[in-house]
Amino acid sequence: MVLGTGEHARGPCCRRAAFQRVETDTKASPRINQQNNFRQRSRRSPPPTPPVDVTPHSEVTAGHVSQTSFHLCFLSCQVTVWRDMRTLLPWPWGLSWNVRIDPSSLSFNMWKEIPVPFYLSVYFFDVINPRDILQGQRPQVRERGPYVYREFRHKSNITFNDNDTVSFLEYRSFQFQPDKSRGLESDNIVMPNILVLSAAMMMENGPMSLKLIMTLAFSTLGERAFMNRTVSEIMWGYEDPLIHLINKYFPNMFPFKGKFGLFAELNNSDSGLFTVFTGVKNFSRIHLVDKWNGVSKVNFWHSDQCNMINGTSGQMWAPFMTPESSLEFYSPEACRSMKLIYKEQGVFEGIPTFRFVAPNTLFANGSVYPPNEGFCPCRESGIQNVSTCRFNAPLFLSHPHFYNADPVLAEAVSGLHPNPEEHSLFLDVHPVTGIPMNCSVKLQLSLYIKSVKGIGQTGKIEPVILPLMWFGESGAMEGETLQTFYTQLVLMPKVLHYAQYVLLALGCVLLLIPIVYQIRSQGPKDAASQPRLATQPDQLSSPYTPLLQDSLSGQPTNPEV
Repeated sequence: MVLGTGEHARGPCCRRAAFQRVETDTKASPRINQQNNFRQRSRRSPPPTPPVDVTPHSEVTAGHVSQTSFHLCFLSCQVTVWRDMRTLLPWPWGLSWNVRIDPSSLSFNMWKEIPVPFYLSVYFFDVINPRDILQGQRPQVRERGPYVYREFRHKSNITFNDNDTVSFLEYRSFQFQPDKSRGLESDNIVMPNILVLSAAMMMENGPMSLKLIMTLAFSTLGERAFMNRTVSEIMWGYEDPLIHLINKYFPNMFPFKGKFGLFAELNNSDSGLFTVFTGVKNFSRIHLVDKWNGVSKVNFWHSDQCNMINGTSGQMWAPFMTPESSLEFYSPEACRSMKLIYKEQGVFEGIPTFRFVAPNTLFANGSVYPPNEGFCPCRESGIQNVSTCRFNAPLFLSHPHFYNADPVLAEAVSGLHPNPEEHSLFLDVHPVTGIPMNCSVKLQLSLYIKSVKGIGQTGKIEPVILPLMWFGESGAMEGETLQTFYTQLVLMPKVLHYAQYVLLALGCVLLLIPIVYQIRSQGPKDAASQPRLATQPDQLSSPYTPLLQDSLSGQPTNPEV
């Protein structure tokens, strides 16, 4: 029997031995076989992408949902509360509602019945040398006072009109305050006789015969160029037979009858019918005067600009002021509109204020300030001729002691000492609301006197602007009104200003808490669930290597025989 050579010549025993050798080699070097098989599979086709586990590793529970809903609800509540607080409190967003002239606004009662106590302080210039003045000498005066009066104001006949305006009358009354005064109303003051000297000036260009008749009438009635009257008489009026005589023969010279006094027409009376804008429909015109006594301009002066009624009635102004703002108001006593300019910031009882003062041009004459030409005829700069609105009497308005006026005026009268601290006027206004906190308006009334040929009572008086008196009208917010104002318009806005940031920060923190918690809870599970590259034999699984899989699993293969 001849045996064949090669693989076919081998018998079963040889094949079994070869299989055992292969199995032994496989067991001896599993990593080598694994790498070889892995290379072969890589050449055939790319490995399949392992399935991605999309199952969430941390469940969103009902507690998480409720927490997030709570935080969102809390944040929305912050916005709602902040919006409502801005509306309810007199903070700038709700200020336009609260400062307008409307019965529903917070400031309406303050506008109707001013809670600030006002005082009128009056100083008289007591003439020391009246006889010398009649001989042509320089006048000498001595300041007397103050005589202080408490001023009470209240509005009546309040009528709301269809054109966004309201009309009203404001009545004033005065009550003497002995404890605040330096003197009594019974004190005697020597001062020029306004009726005699004014009548003489009015007749200066009249016929000589009429002047002689007037001189005779003055002598018969005992009228002189200077008079000695009590403070009460000068202020509130006195009976004078000259008034009846003038009204009888010269009915148009003086429009008043009965008593004559410098403040007689102001006590227990109104200052005219004001019609102002309420700001309800047009907030930009709030408090501005529309008409006074039914007219939109007066006819006292010689130019349209000077006759204009500008600004407010002098009690409140538009809110949200800046240093570029000005205070303009119409004064019935001065028969004109006045404008004050910004000077500096300040603080009144813890409340921030803007101080407004009179500009140098307020009483300047037309040569110094051309827009004031309409107030002329003018004399020296610093005084305003108000004769056209004061019965044609030669009266002049200025700052006390001729402060901020031509120095010639103060030098012509002995006893005058201009002082900016004592004689300048100012208004301290809360810029956010336009409400005055502290004010002191000071004005002086003077009379132009001179010798009039043909009227013996005027003697040899040299032409001079002789001061009669000056007064200061002052008021400052105090007491419960001041405390309420400070709380609502200073303290609460500060609290709200900082509270909005605190609430916003708190809301952000509460919103971040569940987010941070969820991120931290997902971290470890996400790391464990990430797919890893198979480097160990037990991690390889491929349908292309059944032999290798069986070898690694310890299961024998079934090779073909």
